[in-house]
Amino acid sequence: MEAYEAFASIYDAFMEEIDYDMWVAYLHKIWEKECFQPKLIVDLGCGTGNVTQILAKQGYHMIGIDFSEDMLAEAKKKAETENLNILYILQDMREFELYGTVNCIISLCDSLNYITEEEELLQVFCLVNNYLHPKGLFIFDLNTEYKFKEILAQNSFSETKEDSAYIWENYYDEQENINEYYVNFFIKQKDGKYERKEEYHYQKAYDISIIKRLLEQSGLQLSAIYDAYTFEPPRKDSQRIYFVAREVQKTGNCDVLQEEMEHER
Repeated sequence: MEAYEAFASIYDAFMEEIDYDMWVAYLHKIWEKECFQPKLIVDLGCGTGNVTQILAKQGYHMIGIDFSEDMLAEAKKKAETENLNILYILQDMREFELYGTVNCIISLCDSLNYITEEEELLQVFCLVNNYLHPKGLFIFDLNTEYKFKEILAQNSFSETKEDSAYIWENYYDEQENINEYYVNFFIKQKDGKYERKEEYHYQKAYDISIIKRLLEQSGLQLSAIYDAYTFEPPRKDSQRIYFVAREVQKTGNCDVLQEEMEHER
């Protein structure tokens, strides 16, 4: 089963403690610090559209891109309920396409950790560079190796709600820097019985030096790196790190990488 197929219908219930308003407030602080005023924003790996919708309500023109049809279906339902004009597109971020350039691209909630190959992450960065206005801003976060190794580690997690529950079994491979988690979901059906579904998720821990190199290769200029929700530099025990980069040059690397990936297939 693809990641987030089973989870999509209950995602918001289990993520209700996340302060999305605080996330968006942090984006505003970054824009202010960078003396930047976006108008058209792409939310790459938008999920059920929680951040996308907050920004849309604030008057920004929003495009949400996600690989999960089920997550996008939930996002579209919420946008229709709120009467929000958001363009949601079902695309793989490694191959996403836009009709033109945009002011700003964001990718939050460790979406880019799901890209587990360096060359594919470079492809994402190249596409971002390709679709950003000159001097456009790219803001993204990543879970750190510290979080995978010391917090999630080889642990199990569980949570129950009135109509659903999950059991999360985590494993971090220090040799490959891959965090694997196997999740069982139990979702109550109309007849009162619970349906069990399972998903496997894989995320990769990237050293900051690798991200710097890939950004440079893509033609993006790194502006800042922060410990999440602060303007302090990352610490050894940072669990999430934010990166801020600007478009400075179109390299042409994107087309070359796309041809190589198509040839490999």
